[in-house]
Amino acid sequence: MVNITHKTNTLRIATAQATVSVSKAETIAAIKNQTVPKGNVLEAARVAGLFGVKKTAELIPDCHPLPIEHTKISYELKDLQIVIEVAVKTIYKTGVEVEAMHGASIVALTIYDMLKPIDKGVSISNIKLLSKKGGKSDFRKIAPNNTKIKAAVLVVSDSVAQGKAADKSGEVIVENLAHWQLPLHAKAVVPDEIAAIQKQVNKWCEQGVQLIISTGGTGLSPRDVTPEAIRPLLDKTIDGIMETARNYGQQRMPYAMLSRSVAGVKGKTLILTLPGSSKGVQEGLDALFPQVLHIFQVLEGKRH
Repeated sequence: MVNITHKTNTLRIATAQATVSVSKAETIAAIKNQTVPKGNVLEAARVAGLFGVKKTAELIPDCHPLPIEHTKISYELKDLQIVIEVAVKTIYKTGVEVEAMHGASIVALTIYDMLKPIDKGVSISNIKLLSKKGGKSDFRKIAPNNTKIKAAVLVVSDSVAQGKAADKSGEVIVENLAHWQLPLHAKAVVPDEIAAIQKQVNKWCEQGVQLIISTGGTGLSPRDVTPEAIRPLLDKTIDGIMETARNYGQQRMPYAMLSRSVAGVKGKTLILTLPGSSKGVQEGLDALFPQVLHIFQVLEGKRH
């Protein structure tokens, strides 16, 4: 199966449709009057559809087992057709479109099976996905035009600043900025010193940089001073940002709770402080992007 461990749980919704056609009006009348020999067709098919949705991962190899939190099965009888609609919801890391289509298929097959003794002309058609919602693709829609956001990367490390070590975590941020089409204004390396960190951040804010992401200096060592340097500069802290990142990291590495990262805004500049390890940086970015970009619309007064 595809690796989804890096993804974040979001509300996922999918709606699918299938159509069962019969060959005579008497069949539709029998369904409505509940005179089909095998029983109540629509209710039996509804129950089968619920099982079909929940058992999708058991039958389709690449589908992930996931918590189905709501399934709604509805019908529309018109002329010689039964139009089936199946809506599925979950809060998880992957979508439920296959579950919805599988459920619609099972409903249709159950109706076919129950009607075949009285109608030899029953057929199934138009099994399709009507809509899907959820995941990071939706957050792209609420984000502003990313290419208008100037971003900068700050690497806080004595060893990198002294040329004793190569920068890895900063490059991870640069690669992710490119992925989200965020132009890189600048990248800088400074030692673990409050004055050096604040000088560089203030310089970028004066230059109109809207997004500053730092890496390093968020641990418990006496030299880890990034939070102490950044916090006094912020007009407002946004605790929820780093709470989200820590919660995401905690699910993957128990030591994530020790991170002292902070986030907030200085003027119209969003400042994020991430750990110094490349893995910690990537997990932080996976947890926050692209939804954190919504803040720029909030700062512009377009959304709340």
